[in-house]
Amino acid sequence: MKYADKLLPREKVFRDPVHNYIYVQNQVIADLIDTPEFQRLRRVKQLGTTSFTFHGAEHSRFGHCLGVYEITRRICNNFQKNYPTKKAGDGLWDQSDRLVALCAALLHDIGHGAYSHTFEHIFKTDHEAITREIITSNQTAVNHILKQVSPDFPEKVASVIKKTYQNPQVVQMISSQCDADRMDYLLRDSYYTGTNYGDFDLNRILRIMRPYKNGICFESNGMHSVEDYIIGRFQMYQQVYFHPVSRSMECVLDRLLARAKHLYQHHPKTNGLHADLLEPFFNHQFNLEDYLELDDGVLNTYFISWKHHAKDKILRDLAHRFIDRRPFASVKYNQQTKSEIPKMRKLIKAAGFDTNYYTTTNNSFDLPYDIYYPNKKNVSGINLKRPDGSLVELSTVSSLVNAITDKLQGDQRFFFPKEMLECGDKVEIFQPLYQKFQQHIKNNTIIKKRG
Repeated sequence: MKYADKLLPREKVFRDPVHNYIYVQNQVIADLIDTPEFQRLRRVKQLGTTSFTFHGAEHSRFGHCLGVYEITRRICNNFQKNYPTKKAGDGLWDQSDRLVALCAALLHDIGHGAYSHTFEHIFKTDHEAITREIITSNQTAVNHILKQVSPDFPEKVASVIKKTYQNPQVVQMISSQCDADRMDYLLRDSYYTGTNYGDFDLNRILRIMRPYKNGICFESNGMHSVEDYIIGRFQMYQQVYFHPVSRSMECVLDRLLARAKHLYQHHPKTNGLHADLLEPFFNHQFNLEDYLELDDGVLNTYFISWKHHAKDKILRDLAHRFIDRRPFASVKYNQQTKSEIPKMRKLIKAAGFDTNYYTTTNNSFDLPYDIYYPNKKNVSGINLKRPDGSLVELSTVSSLVNAITDKLQGDQRFFFPKEMLECGDKVEIFQPLYQKFQQHIKNNTIIKKRG
C-alpha cells in the first residue's frame, strides 16, 4: 500500500473544547503531528500578549492547527459525499486533492515563531515564508514525511500556503474570507477568551458550502449563517484582537526586544544579555534551525533574567513591565490630533524617560469584509449560489454585510508610561509638567485607563 493511502490501524482522536473530537485516520497526518516542528507549536501561544487581558487565552498554535485540519477534513468529506467530480473540468470536488488539503491545513501556521508578530517586526522574519521553508527544506522531519507521499508533494503543500496551487478550491479552504483558518480561530479564540463574540453556526456553514469551478461558494438559503460569521469576526477584532491593553503589552514587548537588540549590536562586550539563542537574530544571520529553537517559553526565560540585569536600567525595567504585567497607557489619535504626539514625547523625556523605548505608536485596522477588485491580489468576495445556479456576491444581497464592506475599522494609538498620568510622590517641580501632559491628552482624545 502506498504511504499516501495508508490508514492508522485504529482511528486516533484528540479531545478538543471547540470541535469535541478531532479525527485522524491518515498515517501521514499522524506522523506530521509527531514531528518536532509541529510539537513546537504547543509552546507558542495563539494570541500572544492577549492573555494579559483575557487570562484564559493561553491556547496554542498547536490546538489551532489541529482545529483547522479538522474543519478542512469535514469540508472534504462533505464535498466528496455530495459534490464528487463526474468528469474533468466540471467544477466539482476531486478527491485526489484531499491529502494535500489536509496537510496544508495542518501545517499552515507551522512557521509562526515566539510571540510571532512582535518578533517578526523586530527581527524582520516572515512566518509564511518560514512555513514554506519548513515544508520544503530537506533538513526537517516534516519534509521527510511529505516526500514519502511523492517527491513533489512538499512543493504541492507549500503552493497551497502560497496560494498558487492549481485547484482554487483547496486554496480557498485554507485561505479566503470564509475559510477553515478563520472559522477555527474565531471559535477557538472566543472560547478561550471567555467571550461569545466569535460564535457562529459552524455546522450550518459547512452544510451550505460547496465547490465550483473557481473555488468555493455557499448556498444562498444559508446567507444568514454567513452574515453571522462576518459580524462575529467584526466583533472579535473590535472587542478582543484590538483591545488596547493587549496592544499595550505588545508594545512593551516590542520595545524590550528592540532594547536588547540595540545593546547586543552597540555594546557587545558589556551587554551581559546571556541570550545565546537570540544571538543569530541580533546578528541577522539566523537559519531555520535557529528559528525552530525559539518559543514563547525561551523568550520568557530570558526576560525573567533581564529583570535582574544590573548593567542596563532600561532593559531591566522593560523586562519587569512585561513579565509583571505593567502595560503602557495609551491615547487615540488621528490626522487632526497627531500633532500633539511630539509635544507629549517632549514632556515624557523631561520626566526622565527615553522616548525611544517608552513611547511608540500602534495602528490596528481591519477590513471586516473586502470584495474583490482587480488591483487587489488574493482578495475575493464570498459568493452565494442561487437556485438557478447563478452566483451573486454576498454584499450585493446582504444589507448587513454591505454596511461594513470595505470600511476600515480600528484606531491609532500613542503609548506611553502610565506614570505620566499620576504624579504620585514626585517632587512639586514636576506638577506643571504632568498638568501640561494631561492637557495634551484632553486636546487629543479620551485616555483609556483600562488594564
